[in-house]
Amino acid sequence: MTTYSPPEAASVAANGTQLLPGTVLAAAILTTGLMAGVFGLYTHTIMPGLRHTDDRTFVGAFQSMDKAIMNRWFMAAFLGALVLTGLAAALHFSADRRNLLPWIGAAFALYLIAVIITMAVNVPLNDGLKAAGDPARIGDLAAVRQHFHEARWSAWNLVRTLTSTAAFGCLIAAAMLHRGAK
Repeated sequence: MTTYSPPEAASVAANGTQLLPGTVLAAAILTTGLMAGVFGLYTHTIMPGLRHTDDRTFVGAFQSMDKAIMNRWFMAAFLGALVLTGLAAALHFSADRRNLLPWIGAAFALYLIAVIITMAVNVPLNDGLKAAGDPARIGDLAAVRQHFHEARWSAWNLVRTLTSTAAFGCLIAAAMLHRGAK
């Protein structure tokens, strides 16, 4: 653990060598927490709410939400959580901060699982539902909804919720160690 006198601390803060790892870790926590919240909202509110709607409402509402969520804010958090967690790990390779690596590494692996699930399961199911077209012009809405595999989407979203929430917790643990290392 390195201790700095006030003038040395100001110098270190001015050149950013000590601020960067903590700042990146904080950004990783923020983006991972946001994504855990997004996945969690689908788990405990959106999908249970849609489950009780008729087929036209389900297809139309889900298509609309899927279109709306594809924006720069979502993508910044979705991709940022992975990139920033990886960068946080890289910035904590120094000997005095290496004790954070197990927590940050676990967070990276857990969030990577959520990203893989998103790309392998949820996005293809979303795309299939979008490809069905305008609900007002779909002849068999029940078949489109059934083809979506709502239960499969929800089950894998629960896994995304759990892994991203666990990643968030790991990053908080790392932040607590980071703060104690000063």
